[in-house]
Amino acid sequence: MEYTVQKLSSLAGVSTRTLRYYDEIGILKPARINSSGYRIYGETEVDRLQQILFYKELGVELDTIKTIMSSPSFDGATALKEHRQKLLEKREQLNILIENVDKTIALREGKVKMTNKEKFEGFKQKIVEDNEKKYGKEIREKYGSDTIEKSNKMFKDMPEEKYEEMVRIGEEVEEVLAEAFKTGDPAGTLAQKAAELHKQWLSFTWPQYSKEAHAGLAEMYVADERFTVYYDKKQPGTAQFLRDAILIYTGMKK
Repeated sequence: MEYTVQKLSSLAGVSTRTLRYYDEIGILKPARINSSGYRIYGETEVDRLQQILFYKELGVELDTIKTIMSSPSFDGATALKEHRQKLLEKREQLNILIENVDKTIALREGKVKMTNKEKFEGFKQKIVEDNEKKYGKEIREKYGSDTIEKSNKMFKDMPEEKYEEMVRIGEEVEEVLAEAFKTGDPAGTLAQKAAELHKQWLSFTWPQYSKEAHAGLAEMYVADERFTVYYDKKQPGTAQFLRDAILIYTGMKK
């Protein structure tokens, strides 16, 4: 079966403008242009659009989707299985949040009692999912999936008191780092205190601490602009300063 832009737009629930844009950037070209100048899409293009929309639902950027789907090694069937797994994980997260909301409603209506751990369970799961979406690929390649799974489990199983302590130390890292940055000396007392606090903060979710891994993460803060933007949000250059302080602290500075 073949579809015009209008018909495919109606079928897929996307705008005709979106389909034309996909054609312009080369992520979804029509099968052909008919004699009247209309874009015509076939089954292959419908399947490709479905894949694109799956990736978008998972929060993948268009440039990345195009790169993935243009790769000679791309396999549609395998991708569908991966989409299914991701959707199951997302459904599990939503189920946890729905259950959390239901319990909270019942709690406020006096029908049940709810522990503080239960109140935060769904939200901790969401933090893990968000981190996976943003940094999962890179950190799994760097530290291995087994390590990341253990780290995620440590975080999800963390008691409320310990979680609050982790948040407190994380805030202290930022405060001390801001003061240390003013000195301009990554080897100074304040900068090294920030590096020590950073180690303590990591240890809440790291199965095993090592100087090499700490230094490697510090390098990522500078190499990956997503981390850089976070640390440089108040003062540009903070990410690099923290990296240098950690390299000195771990003895990994070249």
